Amino acid sequence: MTDNVSAEQLQLFIERIETREEEKKGIADDIKGVYAEAKGAGFDTKTMRTLIRLRKMERAARQEAEALLETYKAAIGLE
Repeated sequence: MTDNVSAEQLQLFIERIETREEEKKGIADDIKGVYAEAKGAGFDTKTMRTLIRLRKMERAARQEAEALLETYKAAIGLE
């Protein structure tokens, strides 16, 4: 009996995950569409992706990453 309940529960988990994966693909397609629209309007999507990544970071972490990038750029003469 326990095996049946476990199998049913496992099946439900698998189905929920599959549904979420389908939803995730749909959302990813929607995001691609927004980027395509922005590109069509003349925006640089690579820069937009960088901005989104930076906005996800906490302020202190973002400042640290930017300072480190400046240090590395100076070290290789990119300034």
